[in-house]
Amino acid sequence: MLQILQDNWLLFLIGQYPHGPVGGLAMTLFMAAAGLLLSFPFAVALALARLSPFSWLRWPAKAVVHVVRGLPLIMFIFWTYFVAPLVIGRPIGGVETLVITLVIYEASYLSEIIRAGIEALPRGQVEAARALGLGYIPTTFRVVLPQALHNMLPSMVSQFVSTIKETSLGYVISAHEVTFAASQVNNQLMTKPFEVYGLLALTYFTLCFALTSLARRLERRVAARRTGGRAGRVAEAAA
Repeated sequence: MLQILQDNWLLFLIGQYPHGPVGGLAMTLFMAAAGLLLSFPFAVALALARLSPFSWLRWPAKAVVHVVRGLPLIMFIFWTYFVAPLVIGRPIGGVETLVITLVIYEASYLSEIIRAGIEALPRGQVEAARALGLGYIPTTFRVVLPQALHNMLPSMVSQFVSTIKETSLGYVISAHEVTFAASQVNNQLMTKPFEVYGLLALTYFTLCFALTSLARRLERRVAARRTGGRAGRVAEAAA
């Protein structure tokens, strides 16, 4: 396994670049980050729509979230792969297909994280903002969302971990990510599939374990700050 890593570490890391397209672990991280970041505005919109008092906003958003979360990602990959060229009038590559799919798919999952963060905030936050004369939009974007997103940061890191693992499905449409790089190495060696895919599994585990540990640290910091804030308010009230 060490010999395979020594001979092919650059392919695992950046694919065939600079003699070909960027791939490997660098492309995996890029697609996961791009999918999550580009889905964020849609996730916020879905979360706010689901919390809206208007049923004409709430029910369509709820339907979108449940339909997307109820279907496997591979189906959306195939749909995007075959439908997107018909819509835009030109073929698209595997990387673009997967990023578009992740934006649609992750928006639904991220919206539930944001919605949970908003619902977990004390009602006094909104009431205080309204008492100061702030309307719905300033209250939402200046008071509610900043606090909710801060509290949900560990969950977002965990979602990023899930997105990294989901990018491995890009292999079926020849997206040049780290699983595709492993398949190229395996095709070259032919006789060592266990070692090659064992190395791939170790790569995913190391990366995801490090990010999961980061999420736990963030969760402890958020919880400590939240507890400290409550303790400070109690002390002020007692004084």
